[in-house]
Amino acid sequence: MAVSLWKSLLQTTKSRLFLQRGVSLYNGVHGFEEEAIKKKLQQFGGGSINLSKEDHGIRVLTLNNPKQMNAFTGTMMLELQERVTELENWKDGKGLIIHGAENTFCSGSDLNAVRAMSSSEDGMNMCMFMQSTLTRLKRLPLISVAVVQGKALGGGAEFTTACDFRLMTPGSEIRFVHKQMGLVPGWGGAARLVQIVGSGVALKLLSGALKVDPERAVHLGLAEETLPSSDETRSLEEAQAWLNQYTKAPAEVIQAVKKVVTAGRELQLEAALWAEKDIFGTVWGGPANLQALAQSTKRK
Repeated sequence: MAVSLWKSLLQTTKSRLFLQRGVSLYNGVHGFEEEAIKKKLQQFGGGSINLSKEDHGIRVLTLNNPKQMNAFTGTMMLELQERVTELENWKDGKGLIIHGAENTFCSGSDLNAVRAMSSSEDGMNMCMFMQSTLTRLKRLPLISVAVVQGKALGGGAEFTTACDFRLMTPGSEIRFVHKQMGLVPGWGGAARLVQIVGSGVALKLLSGALKVDPERAVHLGLAEETLPSSDETRSLEEAQAWLNQYTKAPAEVIQAVKKVVTAGRELQLEAALWAEKDIFGTVWGGPANLQALAQSTKRK
């Protein structure tokens, strides 16, 4: 009896924690010194993370550092966390498109920052900082899609896996080049890649540092499809049209759909069921549900 009650309480706690916004993966117990790493990242400026509004409850997040193939500087890592927090608090959102400025996606980390933070402690703190930010991005109650133009290399390849879907333009590539730098993914990209393509394919992509073009990405299940255009403006329009087919519903319904799928992916079964029950309760009898029932009655 006591064991059963304890399990129920544990599952409830897990599901409720999962639904909280802004929850970091790491804290001081894990040796994570967030404020310390923020101060160090602030020293390496350049580039920006821009967030713009589009129609139909969709926003566009742009990685903007074209002089360095949109590599992440320290301040860009900090800005990404700020943009994710903003998106977590966006009540009317339904979708998110992520792309890189000037026809390339992202080449990973800015090497100037990497060289300056080469100690084990700094590396681990940066790893935990980016893992936490990208996990929060993945858990956003928005349907997200990465539009891969040009190259997505290293950390850029990892970033694409933090989105629900990936669309590629002609001539683009995704490549996990970490091995060539004497590293493995550290932003959560390996774990997410295994979820997307399976452990065998993930092992080949990581150990071989293989170039994945659009055709191969679609074949492996890493990308949904190849967009017709490689032009930046046109490909974003095509991506929005693609995303619109999955966001044709009120924001509260789309967000609920994303939440139950995320719960099913990340939680153990009982905790996922508790989470699904709680999310179901937020839309049952809600405006969209009542309107659909009224229209159904009229059609009869």
